[in-house]
Amino acid sequence: MLPDLLAARAQMGMSLAFHIVFAVVGIAMPVLMVVAEWRWLRGGDAVYLELARRWAKGTAVLFAVGAVSGTVLSFELGLLWPGFMEVAGPIIGMPFSLEGFAFFTEAIFLGIYLYGWNRISPRAHLVAGIFVAVSGALSGVFVVIANAWMNAPTGFVLLGGRVTDVDPLGAMANGAALSQTLHMTLAAYAATGLTVAGIHARHLLRDPANAFHLKALKVALVVGAPAALLQPLSGDVAARAVARLQPAKFAAMEAVFETTRAAPLTIGGWPDPEAGRTYFAVEIPGALSLLTFHDFDAEIAGLDQVPRDDWPNVTAVHVSFQLMVALGLYLAAVGAWGLAVLVRGRDFAGRRGLLVALVLGTPMGFVATEAGWMVTELGRQPWVIQGVMRTADAVTPMPGLVVPFLGFTVLYLVLAGVVLTVMRRVIAHSPMALDVDGG
Repeated sequence: MLPDLLAARAQMGMSLAFHIVFAVVGIAMPVLMVVAEWRWLRGGDAVYLELARRWAKGTAVLFAVGAVSGTVLSFELGLLWPGFMEVAGPIIGMPFSLEGFAFFTEAIFLGIYLYGWNRISPRAHLVAGIFVAVSGALSGVFVVIANAWMNAPTGFVLLGGRVTDVDPLGAMANGAALSQTLHMTLAAYAATGLTVAGIHARHLLRDPANAFHLKALKVALVVGAPAALLQPLSGDVAARAVARLQPAKFAAMEAVFETTRAAPLTIGGWPDPEAGRTYFAVEIPGALSLLTFHDFDAEIAGLDQVPRDDWPNVTAVHVSFQLMVALGLYLAAVGAWGLAVLVRGRDFAGRRGLLVALVLGTPMGFVATEAGWMVTELGRQPWVIQGVMRTADAVTPMPGLVVPFLGFTVLYLVLAGVVLTVMRRVIAHSPMALDVDGG
């Protein structure tokens, strides 16, 4: 039987892992439909109109499921973590409230977009889609700001366990906010864009003359590929922020057990916290110090400077970090390849190697996103608010938490199957088999 603390963490982690997929798609999918509609308005190509309509339907389905899973998370925050909400509620209430405004704005304009075809002017309809895209992005930004505060808490004074002198704007402007929001927003565009590109690349492998899938692939690359190329740069910014604000998390990410100058960059490997070593890794001398502080001889703080009780799960954090980086680099390379073909006006249908690479990358963006959130959350443990409150002090005293964990796990698995089935019917299959030369 799982201990209650572990069951609560597992339930929250599973709920977040499920919801983040819909949050990511909710940020990026509206951009795809807006770009497709803009191309239709610009050139009158009916294929782009069909794409905009289909992607709008998919956005609506995923928005609805994301709204439900997000509501569940809101309840879980209060029911599973009352200690956290007591301390953090007055401080991070503002970004959560702003997220609510962004969410409602997105819902309103999504309704206008879905039911406004032929009822409002084409320009107004496109503007409604732009509002959906912008508000979806802002919704994600505000939630990530709240999470960033947990990693770099500011904007308050804690006296005798009570929160005083709350500065909501100061809390939102915490040291991790910019790097985390930038990294997460780019991840949303890269993951969604290249996933959609992979889906349509798979169809092009079977039917190279299908204009619907060819043009869908091009739009998806326009959205996903630039984000994938920028993602390693934003990752560098985020990693240096972690090194400054959360040295224990950074040491776990890079498997640095001893404080070292000219620290090597560890690629791969399996850390052994008991032995203080990482097995099967490739090391590049001095590279970690150079990447982190732009100084080959800079000192990297190791886990030897952190009390053993404050160590995160080094193995899980390091492996998740390595997986995220590896998948991100793959997507950046494939994105660059795809953009090069797109810019040169080359024939995608004849580029079988690129199409196969895109198909292989279809799930990678979402896997990398999940791995990145594992790094963010597991790397902060045993703290729920870094340096302020331990996770064990935030959990509800209610026993038997394994029961709701198992129940929600089954529910989410069923819901995931339903969503995949619906999305497959709404988006993936197209009756259109137009000649490529037609557009």
